[in-house]
Amino acid sequence: MSDDQVFVDTNVLVYAHDKDAGDKYRIAKERVKSLWNRPLLPSISIQVLQEFYVNLIKRRVNASDAREAVMSYLEWDVIDNDRSLLLEGMRMKEKWPISYWDALILAAAKRAKARELWSEDLNPGQQCEGVVVVNPLEKR
Repeated sequence: MSDDQVFVDTNVLVYAHDKDAGDKYRIAKERVKSLWNRPLLPSISIQVLQEFYVNLIKRRVNASDAREAVMSYLEWDVIDNDRSLLLEGMRMKEKWPISYWDALILAAAKRAKARELWSEDLNPGQQCEGVVVVNPLEKR
């Protein structure tokens, strides 16, 4: 098992908790579960946790259950949003044709020194300043 850092995007966590997502639920749940067994726990950002909470509420998850789910991921390496991350996200947005929100995720992954960014939103195999996008929901 690799000791390389992995950064997890919101959609992966949402699918891992959305029983109505079919195969994506099953795959994401299995993949996220495997992350808990790594010697180096994965990274996420405050942005990811905020989006995760909002998406659980949209899926009619009870607010206290959604809060508990978010709190469990606070055990991971959490990247805070701050001034320098804001500026790095803007720089990355200007450099690549992606949304600002995706650029902010990339900036957080870069700050975490992640080699992989697990996301369904960006192009698998895409490399951005040392971070490689991986879609963990693709069937293997």
